[in-house]
Amino acid sequence: MGRTRVSTVVLDAPDAHELAGFYVRLLAYEIRSEEPDWVLIGPPPGTEGVSLALQTEPAYVPPVWPTRAPGDQQMMLHLDIEVDDLEGETARAVSEGATLHEHQPQDDVRVLLDPAGHPFCLWTEAG
Repeated sequence: MGRTRVSTVVLDAPDAHELAGFYVRLLAYEIRSEEPDWVLIGPPPGTEGVSLALQTEPAYVPPVWPTRAPGDQQMMLHLDIEVDDLEGETARAVSEGATLHEHQPQDDVRVLLDPAGHPFCLWTEAG
């Protein structure tokens, strides 16, 4: 079998460029390609990481997590972002535009929402 790998995760948003800016700041990524309704970002050359593509979707509805009622827009995926300093990086994410979620299920994880409402987790190795 030939090489197979996940190269990019695509997130819908009401404004692809706005959400791309958030993740560029949060992850220290670079813009690789831009179109009016599409932005591809990724890690700087020589560093590892999965690229993100942000796509404008005018009918975008933010997910509800945890799901509270039948018919809620369910979360289809979320990003797990490993950090060395959980509290410091949580504060930085909030300062960049994220919102700390009210539901925090683990001590070594912080659930946040990006500016478009996608849940993502900052996590660190416990102990």
